[in-house]
Amino acid sequence: CFSPGFQVAPETKAVMKWLRSIPFVLSASLHGGELVVTYPYDYSRHPMEEKMFSPTPDEKVFQMLAKAYANAHPVISDRSELRCGGSFVERGGIINGAEWYSFTGGMADFNYLHTNCFEVTVEVGCEKFPLEEELFTIWHENRGALLDYMEMIHRGIKGIVSDKFGNPIKNARISVRGIRHDVTTGE
Repeated sequence: CFSPGFQVAPETKAVMKWLRSIPFVLSASLHGGELVVTYPYDYSRHPMEEKMFSPTPDEKVFQMLAKAYANAHPVISDRSELRCGGSFVERGGIINGAEWYSFTGGMADFNYLHTNCFEVTVEVGCEKFPLEEELFTIWHENRGALLDYMEMIHRGIKGIVSDKFGNPIKNARISVRGIRHDVTTGE
């Protein structure tokens, strides 16, 4: 996920350690500068290509997660192409990260490749650095969508992997036929 010689900031290392120690399932990274929900992979499989669709084995799940957020957001779900983020209207307010622009070292890719956590990136508005007085509106535009996104935790398969005595098994590998991406159990 990170190229050789890439310096990882101490706070990034701390988050990486935290993500590996707790079996998170969903996360979202909030950014500014556009109004769209992106999902992995953010780094193109072909390093010489920009704007190249680069799906994970869980493409359908990521689309579902991104759509859940986008559909619950009052502005992203607005069908006007003349608004902030209007260029993503035909895509439903979502896009594969690498198809938008490719970059290496992103947390969404790290989470997918090295933890059980599925992360989307939410671009919360077209201002890269919104003014303090804009934050209240941004919060209210995103609050319901964040809650809907968090409820997605209840989708999919859940359970406990245990031995014949009922003891939970840590680090058991779980595979789904047809999806080449395993997850492991927590404590």
